[in-house]
Amino acid sequence: MTLIKSISGIRGTIGGQPGNALTPIDVVKFTAAYAATLPQRKPQPNGERYKIVVGKDARMSGDMVEQLVVGTLIGCGIDVVKCGFASTPTTEMAVLFAKADGGIILTASHNPRQWNALKLLNDKGEFLTAVEGQAVLDLAEKEDFHFADVDRLGNVEEEDFTDKHLDAVLALPAVDVEAVKAAHFTVVVDAVNSVGGIIMPRLLKRLGVKCIGLNCNPTGDFAHNPEPLPANLTDLCETVVKEKADLGISVDPDVDRLAFICENGEPFVEEYTLVSVADYLCEIAQKEGKPIATVSNLSSTRALRDVTEKHGGKYYAAAVGEVNVTTRMHEVDALIGGEGNGGVIYPAIHAGRDAMVGVALFLSNLAHKKMKVSELKQTYPQYFIAKNKLQLSDSALIGKILDELKKIYAKENINDIDGVKINFEANKTWVHLRKSNTEPIIRIYSEASTPEAAEALGNEVIAVAQKIING
Repeated sequence: MTLIKSISGIRGTIGGQPGNALTPIDVVKFTAAYAATLPQRKPQPNGERYKIVVGKDARMSGDMVEQLVVGTLIGCGIDVVKCGFASTPTTEMAVLFAKADGGIILTASHNPRQWNALKLLNDKGEFLTAVEGQAVLDLAEKEDFHFADVDRLGNVEEEDFTDKHLDAVLALPAVDVEAVKAAHFTVVVDAVNSVGGIIMPRLLKRLGVKCIGLNCNPTGDFAHNPEPLPANLTDLCETVVKEKADLGISVDPDVDRLAFICENGEPFVEEYTLVSVADYLCEIAQKEGKPIATVSNLSSTRALRDVTEKHGGKYYAAAVGEVNVTTRMHEVDALIGGEGNGGVIYPAIHAGRDAMVGVALFLSNLAHKKMKVSELKQTYPQYFIAKNKLQLSDSALIGKILDELKKIYAKENINDIDGVKINFEANKTWVHLRKSNTEPIIRIYSEASTPEAAEALGNEVIAVAQKIING
């Protein structure tokens, strides 16, 4: 059994002993710590007392975890708005819609069915900062809680915010609803039997798109590994070809990540979800004479930088992790940002990964371009990422390796805000090394214009690292 505590929340497998898995005791303790630290983040509530929204994906442990979280919040004297089945971006926006003081999302994102998690939001519907998250962890460890007496218990109300979320998506100026309707697209959606099966067909119907559902029954019994990677999407690829659809859409259980399948059954590639949407938005901004800034994390494809600079914009890199990306986006007033895992963050609606926004913008772009999805893919810079790791006997070696690599490659463009990223500007390649938070491993991502070149670059740096280890 596993329990992972981090500044972004608590995640673990269901069942087992307290402290070693996501048990009822751990859920209550962590929820109480989140509630107790509310005044630190927000000295005054929006109303007479604090209000928190709670949303969940469809995984099978959701009802149990929801009851524990809601009951604990009530016991802390906090009012609760239950969103029921809701995507992560819907819950984030529900914080704003409900004028709440924060939110808790019950989802383990792309993890398998035995996992669940509590993701913690501030009053802007964004994830807690590192300092705020650490405060929750520290208090949970101390168990220094004070619960409300019977006259000060919280109240509960229920509201489905799905349609309000979709209203906001379709109201975005860059979403061309009429152009999408006129294109008469046919789309296959694989929602892995979670909340994507509720919200995504609704979005497509309102866009005038014919939707063929695959695994759209929100039972939480995931039909396959829920991470939207090509190896897990063979049924989707085959169905797109069989149905002669224009494209396929895959979302993870909480619908914040997004991957497309071309009309020929080939992956559009998850990294290019953000690239395609950003290119569309940058093109609009350039025509309107508006400033352009984009952000992605250090392990994401260089193609975003290329398309940004093509439109006269400025690209910025952030440390890995959604909160790091959104923080950097706020700092540079970014037009668009996200992560190479299919996470699109469009601040014009809210600062969080949102697959509905990604789909609406992608279909608008496709309708304007009037080309097949496979043809659209070929209009972007073509890069390939290789993923490797270096197993170490002692985690203390990690710092030494990263420091020595910075010296060895000092003539290259180096970014060390999160591990070490070495940019080889002459041939537009890079390698990013960062330590694992849970084991003595260095994760090594490398990118080049061919899969072979990307793998070779990663192996080259691994060989240099081995020499450092061996002295």
